[in-house]
Amino acid sequence: MGSVSRTFHTDGCCDPKLHYMVDLTTRLEEIRAMVDAGKYFTINRARQYGKTTLLMALAEYLKTDYKVISLDFQGLSYADFESEYSFVAAFSRQLLLYTEDIPARAGEELRQYSEGSIKGATLSRLFVTLSQLCRSMAEGIVLIIDEVDAASNNQVFIDFLAQLRFYYLKRRSLPVFQSVILAGVYDVRSVKSKIRPEDEHKENSPWNIAADFLVDMSFSVKDIEGMLHEYETDRQTGMDIHRMAGMIYDYTSGYPYLVSRFCSYLDGLAAQTGEFPDKSSAWTLEGFHEAEKKIVKEDNTLYQSLIRKLELYPRLREILYELLFTGKPVPYMATNSYLKTAAMFGFIKNENDMAVISNRIFETVLYNYFIAEEFAGSKMYNAGVQERNQFITGGYLDIRRILEKFVETFDDLYGDQDDTFLEDVGRRYFLLFLKPIINGIGSCSVESRTRNNERMDLVIYYKGEQSVIEVKIWRGNAYNERGEEQLSNYLEYFHLKKGYMLSFNFNKKKEIGVKEIKVRDKIGCGVTR
Repeated sequence: MGSVSRTFHTDGCCDPKLHYMVDLTTRLEEIRAMVDAGKYFTINRARQYGKTTLLMALAEYLKTDYKVISLDFQGLSYADFESEYSFVAAFSRQLLLYTEDIPARAGEELRQYSEGSIKGATLSRLFVTLSQLCRSMAEGIVLIIDEVDAASNNQVFIDFLAQLRFYYLKRRSLPVFQSVILAGVYDVRSVKSKIRPEDEHKENSPWNIAADFLVDMSFSVKDIEGMLHEYETDRQTGMDIHRMAGMIYDYTSGYPYLVSRFCSYLDGLAAQTGEFPDKSSAWTLEGFHEAEKKIVKEDNTLYQSLIRKLELYPRLREILYELLFTGKPVPYMATNSYLKTAAMFGFIKNENDMAVISNRIFETVLYNYFIAEEFAGSKMYNAGVQERNQFITGGYLDIRRILEKFVETFDDLYGDQDDTFLEDVGRRYFLLFLKPIINGIGSCSVESRTRNNERMDLVIYYKGEQSVIEVKIWRGNAYNERGEEQLSNYLEYFHLKKGYMLSFNFNKKKEIGVKEIKVRDKIGCGVTR
């Protein structure tokens, strides 16, 4: 029985005594095997991916068999990296601060380094002391450095890694750490360090012995279920744990921060809005979509970090735009620097050797970001704003009327444009038209499994009702019939009887308008422009 005082936590490191967490045991066992083998490696994951929580759990997990030195470079200042001597002093201070039971001789030398009382306290001298420390300890020493990004683009740090590499290669005669683990967002094996021009060919040499870190840090449905089981034992909401875990995974793809964020919102819905009088009503499909609406609209540090990367990397921005709006396939190539950057920051992942957006939450946030850039000058957005009241009937959306009005407005504004232009912007303009109609009450997501350069399914959630709209490019009657069959299957997945199809037809003899279509026991409303 857990403690009812525990909460879901998204603001920093998690503690199993205070917070609901997934079981990290399997991951810790995998990392332990690397430590036992004497590996040193980097843990590179996107912001708020649970790195610090994992490292703290790892330090606790290893301490019965190893001496663990766990440092955090976030506590170092820019001045600490200005020279070799300042770095040695700062490193020694951290080591003394976070490490107990250092033998007297090594401890005294480190104290003198930290105070700057030894002239010529170079990295080489520091490593002599560290080697002596490793020799004097009965157990092996594991060095963990978190937030290594603070130093990754610095010559002194590169020199530190070079010393570490030298001792690692000579470890049979020069004792060194049993294992070294560096954690951060950036992969320090590929940073562009501030190296003298004549040494540029050496910039990655300190890491040509680093082991690959292949441990999956994302949360599976089973992981999420385990965490919800603990919560349910305490709170007894009556939720369908398997279904709720599946929905959370579908929208987050197991991104740790987003998983915890969903759970945190669902836990707090009853106190935030009158629509959910208790926790039992919050942990439902309706509560889930209310939480999703809040998550995609908030301005948190994770989203801020992602958006800054778009401003810093124009080519990355172009790739994401193409993935979202055109559906053009982008092969995932590990050697492509832009794709590597996008994956490192958490934007994309490799799925069947194709680059895809990492999760549905990021998709929606990026859609909102790109669409927001066009609000001011968009005639389609303005049309949605002006006409939105006519699309609400009895408090609910009239999807058929929305499609009819969009086709009418689109043809009036852009009907004389060439087909290439229309095909590229059609789906984006529909999202611009739809956004102000549902904004503030409903939400809309794009089903990534169906998005390609010819077809994309939108799922609209508005006041407890779901609507599915297939947006497609006309490729002839046979292709259209396949699209109708696909829409029927998708409605089956959502347990819906009726769906909608918006078809962009560039045939000069097309008939613009609305027609009803029926596939098996499903009814569809087809709209053609």
